[in-house]
Amino acid sequence: MTEEPLKIEVTIAAPADEVWRAMRDPELIRRWHGWHVDSLDAEIRMIYLDDVTEDAEHHVLETGGDRFSLHSAPGGTTVRLTRGPRGANPEWEAYYDDITEGWRTFLAQLRFGLERHGLAERRTVFLHGPVPGDSLRSTLGVAGIDGAYRVTLPTGDTFEGEVYSRTELQLALTVDSIGLLIVADAPKPGGHCLAVLTTYGFDDFDALNERWNKWWESLSR
Repeated sequence: MTEEPLKIEVTIAAPADEVWRAMRDPELIRRWHGWHVDSLDAEIRMIYLDDVTEDAEHHVLETGGDRFSLHSAPGGTTVRLTRGPRGANPEWEAYYDDITEGWRTFLAQLRFGLERHGLAERRTVFLHGPVPGDSLRSTLGVAGIDGAYRVTLPTGDTFEGEVYSRTELQLALTVDSIGLLIVADAPKPGGHCLAVLTTYGFDDFDALNERWNKWWESLSR
C-alpha cells in the first residue's frame, strides 16, 4: 500500500494574500521562521527561494519535496503543508521526523506572528539539545498545562498566558507581555529537544536570554 502523505494544517486569522506575502518576502519570513542565528538568512534562501516552484495565483509553493497550499477557511486562511514521502530524499531521510516537527514549530510561529503582532520585529531565545528523561516539557514543568496558566519555571521566570496550540510532541504557550514559548520534545529517544521563546518589544531580553542559557547549561553538569 502507498503511504498516505503527511499533512500539517494551521488556520490563521488573516487573508490569503497576507499569508502568502509572509511566506514569500524574505524580510517578512525572518520575522517568523525559526530563530535568530547567523545562518538564518541563508536558511531562508535555501528553503523558500532557491530551487522552489511557486504558483502565486493559486498560492502554492513546493520546496524540497514539500508542498504548501493556502485555502480559504472561516475567519481566515488554512496553510496546508503536505510533506514529501519518506525515502524521496535519502540525504535527509534520517532527519524526516525532525524536519516534520520543525515545520510544526515554524507554522505556529507564522500564525502567532501574523495574528498577534502583524509580523513585527522580534528577538528569540533558542535552546536545543538532549535533556534528562527526553522531555523538555516535563523538565520545564509545563507538560500538564491546559488552558490559562501561571507557572514559575526553573529559569526563575514566572509566566502567565494560555495554551496557543498543542501537538503530540509540542506545546505552544502565549506569554503575557513577552510573546510565544514553544517547547518541543524529540521525536526519537535520545534526540534533541527544543525551546524557542519569541519576544516582541521586550526590554529585558538580554537578561532573559542569559537566564535561560545559564539554566540550559546547568542541565548538562
